[in-house]
Amino acid sequence: MADLARWCVRHRLTTVLLWLLAFGGVTAGAALAGSAYTDDYEVPGTESGSAARLLRDAFPGLGGDSDTVVWHTVSGTVRAPDVEQTMTRTLRRIAALPGVASVSGPYGDQDTHRISADGRTAYATVTFARPAEDIDPAEAEAVVRTARAAAGEELRVELGGGAIGLTESPRGHTAEAVGVLVSAVVLHLAFGSLAASLLPIATALVGVGTAYAGTGLLGHVMTVAGFAPVLGTLIGLGVGIDYALFIVTRHRRGLKRGLGVAEAAERAVATAGRAVVFAGATVCIALLGMLVLRLGFLNGVAVAACLTVVLTVAASVTLLPALLSYLGTRALSRRERRRLAEEGPCPELPTGLAARWSALVERRPKLLGSLALLVVAVLALPALSLRLGTSDQGNDPRTATTRRAYDLLAEGFGPGVNGPLTLVTRVDGGDDKLALDNLDATLRATPGVASVTPVTYATGGDTAYLTVVPGSAPQSEATSDLVDRLRTHVLPRAQRGTSLDVRVGGVTAGYDDFADVIVGKLPLFVGGVVGLGCLLLLVAFRSLGVPLKAAAMNIAAVAAAFGVVVAVFQWGWGGEPLGLGRAGPVEPFLPVIMVSVLFGLSMDYQVFLVGRMYEEWLETGDNRRAVRVGLAETSRVINSAAVIMISVFLAFVLSGDRVIAMFGIALASAVAVDAFVLRTLLVPALMHLLGAANWWLPRWLRCRLPHVSIEPPGCRARHERLGRVPVHELRKEERHDVRDIAR
Repeated sequence: MADLARWCVRHRLTTVLLWLLAFGGVTAGAALAGSAYTDDYEVPGTESGSAARLLRDAFPGLGGDSDTVVWHTVSGTVRAPDVEQTMTRTLRRIAALPGVASVSGPYGDQDTHRISADGRTAYATVTFARPAEDIDPAEAEAVVRTARAAAGEELRVELGGGAIGLTESPRGHTAEAVGVLVSAVVLHLAFGSLAASLLPIATALVGVGTAYAGTGLLGHVMTVAGFAPVLGTLIGLGVGIDYALFIVTRHRRGLKRGLGVAEAAERAVATAGRAVVFAGATVCIALLGMLVLRLGFLNGVAVAACLTVVLTVAASVTLLPALLSYLGTRALSRRERRRLAEEGPCPELPTGLAARWSALVERRPKLLGSLALLVVAVLALPALSLRLGTSDQGNDPRTATTRRAYDLLAEGFGPGVNGPLTLVTRVDGGDDKLALDNLDATLRATPGVASVTPVTYATGGDTAYLTVVPGSAPQSEATSDLVDRLRTHVLPRAQRGTSLDVRVGGVTAGYDDFADVIVGKLPLFVGGVVGLGCLLLLVAFRSLGVPLKAAAMNIAAVAAAFGVVVAVFQWGWGGEPLGLGRAGPVEPFLPVIMVSVLFGLSMDYQVFLVGRMYEEWLETGDNRRAVRVGLAETSRVINSAAVIMISVFLAFVLSGDRVIAMFGIALASAVAVDAFVLRTLLVPALMHLLGAANWWLPRWLRCRLPHVSIEPPGCRARHERLGRVPVHELRKEERHDVRDIAR
């Protein structure tokens, strides 16, 4: 690492130009290639996926996105001549717009079911020529403008559907700008130097910007979800600014000790940079753990997020030292530079609140540790009621036309009309057709079914489908129960004695299947991620206690984060005032992504905190001193880093996207618990209670582990000497406190 930093400092202009060239080249390539994101939740091998494929193959006309135009009269009915004339004319105009394949209105003899029982609400179906992810937003906006032009004081017109949702997508980068601005303020307060506070932000922006454009190119070679670039930006800004913060902090410490600018930058990368690379590796391993799920939808998210982390780490250990060499001693504040000139170099001892807090934890480890456990338990309690499902436009903010259309349909036609089930089957012979003709009567008599459409046959007559409208909302547990009832009881009995194989598809069925696959693979995924993370820590710290405590702390942080997510999004505590929409289930892919991201991020603080303790332990063999000094010297920078991460993550609540806001609140909650409760309270309390056992490793395992250390190479000899000292002798050593901390 020192050699890499030395090269970057000596060739600082080349380093900066290479990064700018990479950023410009990848951005230009992404602009020329365009985006190719897709939000395909279909999971191979599931019943809903099979139903969707059958429907697409047999009914190509249903392949385009179907949206709705809903209108509601304040007084009178939708059958009034003026309303009918206005909306008929409007629907004709929509049908003539580019990208629209067909429009089906409610005013024909066979379409009266599109008018509510009270006659005040009606809807039309607008079918686009392409799926929602392939539709040009301008085409959807044209439909919205045309439809809304018909609205008046006595007539409300709203629109819903996947393509219409594109027009509600957030614009601009307000969330990123707010996060960066808050980070700049925190950095300036921490450093007292404007120039030093801008360096971590500049480094992170270059790394994240390159990754953002690279994610756009990645979408052309594999499936990448539409939220992947924003999620990557969210993670990249948080870890990128934090990684640069740790290196700049170590660089400033070197300058205060009298080192030259070049030497201070080299040593900062050789020490803090080594920890940054290790921390970034744990984040990437956790993210790539999603690949074991073998879900194309998540593979692209994992690779895109990992790409962002790799580039931010690379920028931190190459671009940052080059910029630090340009900055010179201005990395220190004016007061620090003046003190250095007047008093000369002096070691930076941990004093003030950090030292007092460290001493307090040392004196009261049992009491403070119990308090930390209580806080985590209370925050994690709501996670016991976690319910997975996919949000729809019923969860949009009240101001969105998609939400208003959803509510009008639910009020006029029942909640199930927003998420009908589609039953699809192949048909072979007259017995199958007879059974299908009798199926609609059986379905109407099934509890939970509001209505059933007649059977529709494909042109060749070999495939048929019918639509079942549940009596409950798409996200309701009652609708999920209906799907199970149809699959396990109703349909098997109805198709007995025939060759029919009726598959249940539709919105709720697809979401339930997706959630079932995720939950089924979650234990393997969590076990793999935790196991690999523990193995890395075992090799790095050569201790059994450190990785086991890290695993427990990470799981605690994840549980607390999910508790907050359940309270805000599933229970709806503050959701509407924050613009997050109505309460609803938690996204089924959130546990997978959050476990991997949170595990990686929480490992960062573990590495930086325990890494400093480990350095002190290797120098003295005194556990009490190692824990006290490590906490005192790292707590301030960890807390500053946590405030930055929390600010960045919470800023993404402003994105207007429910999924991204869910990620932001979950990540911010986890980081807050991890930094302020676990790493600076529970972990040091436990390490004080365990004593020298923190660093114990069986002799047979010590001999077989490779040496991959986080600490600087100079500590290696001390490490080898301590490895030969029995634990009972180390306990004697730790009675001697060789360093006083100012209180």
